[in-house]
Amino acid sequence: MTTTTAELLDRRRDQVFPILQPAQLARLAAHATRRETAVGQILLDAGVTPSEIFVVLSGAVEVLEPDGDLHSPVCAFTLLTTLVAGNFSGEMSALRGTRGLARLQVREAGAVLALSLAELQRVVQNDAELSELFMRAFILRRLGMLLSGHAEITLIGSSNSGDTLRIREFLTRNARPYINVDQDAEARTILERFQLRAQDIPVLICRTGAVLRNPGNGTLADRLGINRADSADTVHDLLIIGAGPAGLAAAVYAASEGLDVHMVDTFAPGGQAGTSSRIENYLGFPTGISGAALAARALSQTVKFGAQLSVTWQAVRLECEHWPFGVQFANGRQLHGRAIVIASGVQYRTLELPELERFVGNGVYFAATNLEARLCDGADVAVVGGGNSAGQAAVFLSSSCRHVHMLVRGRGLAESMSRYLIRRIEDAPNITLHTGTRVAGLEGNDRLERIAWSVEDGAPQAQPLRHLFLMTGASPHTQWLQGCVALDDHGFVKTGTDLSRDELVRWPLSRAPYLHEASIPGIFAVGDVRAGSVKRIASAVGEGSICVQFVHRALGELGDARPQPASSAA
Repeated sequence: MTTTTAELLDRRRDQVFPILQPAQLARLAAHATRRETAVGQILLDAGVTPSEIFVVLSGAVEVLEPDGDLHSPVCAFTLLTTLVAGNFSGEMSALRGTRGLARLQVREAGAVLALSLAELQRVVQNDAELSELFMRAFILRRLGMLLSGHAEITLIGSSNSGDTLRIREFLTRNARPYINVDQDAEARTILERFQLRAQDIPVLICRTGAVLRNPGNGTLADRLGINRADSADTVHDLLIIGAGPAGLAAAVYAASEGLDVHMVDTFAPGGQAGTSSRIENYLGFPTGISGAALAARALSQTVKFGAQLSVTWQAVRLECEHWPFGVQFANGRQLHGRAIVIASGVQYRTLELPELERFVGNGVYFAATNLEARLCDGADVAVVGGGNSAGQAAVFLSSSCRHVHMLVRGRGLAESMSRYLIRRIEDAPNITLHTGTRVAGLEGNDRLERIAWSVEDGAPQAQPLRHLFLMTGASPHTQWLQGCVALDDHGFVKTGTDLSRDELVRWPLSRAPYLHEASIPGIFAVGDVRAGSVKRIASAVGEGSICVQFVHRALGELGDARPQPASSAA
């Protein structure tokens, strides 16, 4: 059963909108400023980055969401709830320092405590009781907004559009509420109102009336204010490149120990693990947890401790010849850090098929989440790959698809997949394992219609399948590191004792590299991108956590040591 906002409020209202007790209010008062309020006063407007949250002392404050009708010249608002004495405002955007999603307007005059975001951060880090109240409320409030049917944007898309799927996945994984309108009578009415054509799909219509035709992820992030502004002159203690499990773990431990942390990712928190439908062998979750849920919980911890996250930032070059280090990004921005943790992960290898690119998102997918599952409900599908991700996808899809064909080039699954997944696959009546099999061709017009595969050296046979999930091997995201740190023959970052003497010619210190430290002091690699790592989520989390103690040590040394120029490495 799908939970609605009303059901969430009915069941957990005391957690979503808790009433602070006098002793708790007294502790907050030491961090806040008291202000008198007047009827009609707007304390915070939707779409504005908050600089503070408010605790109601007397009177009443309405929390208003943008209405579902976002296309009128004057945006209407819907009352979500009314804050009374003891209630406080805010949701996850307050901790991230990004734009809020609701308006706060005074209904009855009274007084509030205004708590700056810096003081809020101090409270959630140092006051365990208040931290639990604030964090639980903020998380549940964002969930309520995702379920509410109100949003700052409307997406008009098509199930036959790969870019529509990309935008949906981007908004979903970055926890941005949106209204989805498929090609129906309502969609045609909206298109006509904004003088748009069906060829313009996918189209995003913002609450302000702005129209975005098939925007890139970076444009979308900027328009929605997903990323917090950062001064170009800021030098962070630690830059983390990649927000998968390894990067998130490093951010939690580094920020909780007082380091200034800025983490970036090309798409959304969670990395490749964020696309996993169900993880059942991660410690502490006996009934399993989705990769998206695990990433959301981890992100909440990172922002609680003050780490900053920027998405749609693609690293293109590491400046390692001077310290602090610099990272250049494809969007023209640059960040500087005294230490770097490389957690940029890997990507699934694509098949060398000339037809592949035009079917991506139109029948060919690199993730198996609820978004993709809805597109192939009741259909026959194929999953390519023999690792845990492919196994999780096959089991997940088997619950809604008619039949799942699992294609692997090897002789079986035992060498690359956890035993519990193998048993699930063997026991599922609608999963067929095809060993010694490779995809030979893809066919279709506007979308994928047939898949040809061959067994051993046999002739390709075309199958009438319209959905193909690719989870084949992994290539590391390390192109941006060329000329800086040592890589192995496959492009993975070499660290610690795996580094040879010849690979340490630019090493200026008398000590050997720390565990997970690359061939330049102060630069570390963790998770799937590291050569020799165990490709499991628990291992990535462990590496991200462990490396922080070595980051602290390196920061104490780098002021007196500089990497040798590349020219001296000859």
